[in-house]
Amino acid sequence: MAVARHESGVVGAGKALASQVHPVFMLPPLATSLFGAVLAGAADLPAAGVHALAMFFAVYTAHVKDGYVDFYVRGEDDDHPLTVGGCRGALVASAAGFLACTAGLWLLVSPLAALVTAPTWVIGYTHAPQLDLNPVGATMGYPGGIALALLGGYYAQATSFGPQVLGLAGVFLLMLTGIKIIDDETDYDYDSSIDKRTVAVVLGPRRARQLALGLFVVAMVGVVGLAISLPGIPPTAAGGAVVFGAVLAVAYRAEPTLATMLLIRGSYLFLAVLVAAVWFRPLA
Repeated sequence: MAVARHESGVVGAGKALASQVHPVFMLPPLATSLFGAVLAGAADLPAAGVHALAMFFAVYTAHVKDGYVDFYVRGEDDDHPLTVGGCRGALVASAAGFLACTAGLWLLVSPLAALVTAPTWVIGYTHAPQLDLNPVGATMGYPGGIALALLGGYYAQATSFGPQVLGLAGVFLLMLTGIKIIDDETDYDYDSSIDKRTVAVVLGPRRARQLALGLFVVAMVGVVGLAISLPGIPPTAAGGAVVFGAVLAVAYRAEPTLATMLLIRGSYLFLAVLVAAVWFRPLA
């Protein structure tokens, strides 16, 4: 069975399979999973590693399935490196990898740790063509996966959910939903032409961006409130709101592609500040 459409042999198949690893979207779930472990104290490193690997397989599944649907089903993409058989084989392999990781969490931690992790794969597999057909699924699928990555990474260490991780999961959900709303503006004309109901299509670009701004404000106020009120989150974590706010001030009036690029990088900085605050606790 041929795996790659454009190259033959093991090297060609490897390149085609590796092409579905998109670092911009792959790194945040892994980093968020590990941040959850750090927030909980990171006492069990094998469990942290297994959970992060599970996030890799969940996101890889989403990338392969999305590419397959966009090229072979909808005809939206001009090219795809994998054959139909290659896509199906990659999906089976990634599902097997994810299943092995959830089984590992079941054995290393508890059945509930596996149960908390399992929805991330479901979101990845059903993103296209199920979830991306309505505004909620299209916009909140990836942010929801990130929030679950944080919760799962935390639970794999603490075997419970504290108010700090629940609050931060909500912050990430709101912030990344806002970024996704602005990102969908880049495809506004095309999505409108095929009746794809993203938030930008439903509300219009101007009101969609205003909604995104509201979500950003609530998220940043939320992280400051958590840093002030909860002992598990150091006060220095509020610096994440300052960093992201500075990026937002530049990005908000930029055109959609540039705004998305800036805000994604702003979210990386936001996470970096949180990790540094929790890991080093400079004011402790």
